[in-house]
Amino acid sequence: MDRKKIFEEEINYIKDASVKESLITMIERIPEYFFHIAASSTGKYHPEYATGEGGLLRHTKSAVRMAVELFPIYNFSEHTKDLIIFSLVLHDSVKKGYPEEQQYSLFDHPLLAAKFVDENKKDLKLTSDDLELVKGMISSHMGKFNTSSYSDVILPVPETREQKFVHLCDFLASRKVINVLFDENNNIIGE
Repeated sequence: MDRKKIFEEEINYIKDASVKESLITMIERIPEYFFHIAASSTGKYHPEYATGEGGLLRHTKSAVRMAVELFPIYNFSEHTKDLIIFSLVLHDSVKKGYPEEQQYSLFDHPLLAAKFVDENKKDLKLTSDDLELVKGMISSHMGKFNTSSYSDVILPVPETREQKFVHLCDFLASRKVINVLFDENNNIIGE
């Protein structure tokens, strides 16, 4: 499987060579299951395109596309946009743990995904400030859905403008009333 090819469009949105190279490094380290599982274990929290084989991949691509579509109405710097895309590609990267821990999605997966990035920081070309920004966006991407009756973990809620934006993109990509069309290679159809 050519993971770089799978995420070619998302990688090409990034302008900064260091952020782009860092994302490619992380994409190569995402657990294999990510490319095959549905976005949610039950299908209850995501639209039909995010269910079944490859659903989590399509959800992730949709979240990135939501960001790209919304960027024109937000005043983010190009570098911040790059870090937002980096964060959205990785926000659910270890949804079942690393390595895979169980059949169902882990409630604390945002914290695990931020830790996953942190554990690989020596191989990334991100500044310490960029790394902290990314980890904050990833760990708070669940927004107000930060508690669960199935877990004692309380996830951080978005505080910064960037964190709130990443949550918004993830939220929109999980709405059943928003349909995103994909081709047979899991690429979004349409301009």
